[in-house]
Amino acid sequence: MKKVIAMFVFLMIGLQVHAQARVLKEVNEAGDVATFELDCTVKFQTLAKGLRYNITRHEFKGPEMKNSYRLLLVADGFYSKTLNNSMTISAVLSDGNIIEARKIIEDDGFFDGACTLKIKDPKALLAANIVKVIVHADKDVVYTLSEQNKAVFKKNLNAILTAK
Repeated sequence: MKKVIAMFVFLMIGLQVHAQARVLKEVNEAGDVATFELDCTVKFQTLAKGLRYNITRHEFKGPEMKNSYRLLLVADGFYSKTLNNSMTISAVLSDGNIIEARKIIEDDGFFDGACTLKIKDPKALLAANIVKVIVHADKDVVYTLSEQNKAVFKKNLNAILTAK
């Protein structure tokens, strides 16, 4: 009986570690922009070992402005020896498409490891998988995603898409 209880406790802990994040909603004072993002108050979600993320949706009232979706990627402990004025991060999708962002680097010339990718078609991203993320630095640093992290990412993205 003790073994069954111990296994149940470890199973519950394991499920909590890889659970879907809550979605936070914020509406500006004028009431014309709502922001939906993953709850990263305790910790960021993990996309791959050493790579964490947050997803944000800005929803605008009225037909003149289109909703925007952003994927913030944070590379833990990333450091580039080369002084650069810009850095590129790419997310390679299973359908062959690439989402890419160029980051203008701080005055000191070193990349801090954080970059925001604009998601033009979040439903296409939901249909495809992110296979890997590449940080183009001194040499290309490749982050490969596990199947479990891909599944959690899709749940989180879907939660952002459907949040009200």
